[in-house]
Order: sequence, then structure tokens, then C-alpha cells
Amino acid sequence: MAGLIWTIQWVHYPLFASVGHESFARYQASHVARITPLVGPIMLAELGTSIALLALRPPAATLPLVWAGLACVLAAWIATAMFSVPAHNMLGAGFDEAAHDRLVSTNWIRTVAWTAHAAIVTAMAWKCLNASRQGL
Repeated sequence: MAGLIWTIQWVHYPLFASVGHESFARYQASHVARITPLVGPIMLAELGTSIALLALRPPAATLPLVWAGLACVLAAWIATAMFSVPAHNMLGAGFDEAAHDRLVSTNWIRTVAWTAHAAIVTAMAWKCLNASRQGL
């Protein structure tokens, strides 16, 4: 999700303003129709694996890291529900500069959350790999 959200944040969402008012509603509908089947399953898998780590945690993946990772995922889900979905719904009726600005600015919450989650998962993987090499 980290790579995808950075692409969305730096490239895709800013370009919304360049689509043009006449065709924006159709563009927005197409965006939602295409992005949802891509992002939805990944978000669900990320949430499921983050919860599963609580029960199936390798010893090298410390509990604070597992909880921090889950907190990042939950933050992204909450920001999606509270900010992204409502902004996309408003944009569905046509381009609205205030809704677009809100979408771009509040998307930083998801960008930070998913970037932090990627760092946490990387740290856990590194710790597990090192433990495995040491025979722990």
C-alpha cells in the first residue's frame, strides 16, 4: 500500500484538477470503479494479516511492533472512511475545488500511516530473518 499511496498522493490526486469540469464526473466514476477492486482486497489482506500477527506472531516480531503496525492500518482505514470516501462522493457530482483540496490534504494521513506500516513490517521481517539465521 505504501507504494500505491505515494503514487496516488503525488501523481494521481493532484492531476484530478487537470481533468476539466465537463468530463470530471465521468472521470471520477471511472477512477472509483478501477481503484476499488485494486485497493479493496489489498486493504482487507493488510488488515487480516495485521490481526493474524497478534495470534500467530513469531517471537522475533515484538508485540509493540505488531500493535504499532495494526494501529497504522486502522488509522488508514479510519482516514479512508472519514475523509477519502466522503471527498470522493462529493467529487462524484463533478469537480469541486474544496472537496479536491480536502481529498489531497487529508490523504496525507493515509500516506503517513501506510508508509509507517511498511517500515514496521520491514523491521519485523528483518528481525525475523536475523532470528532465523541465528537459529532462534
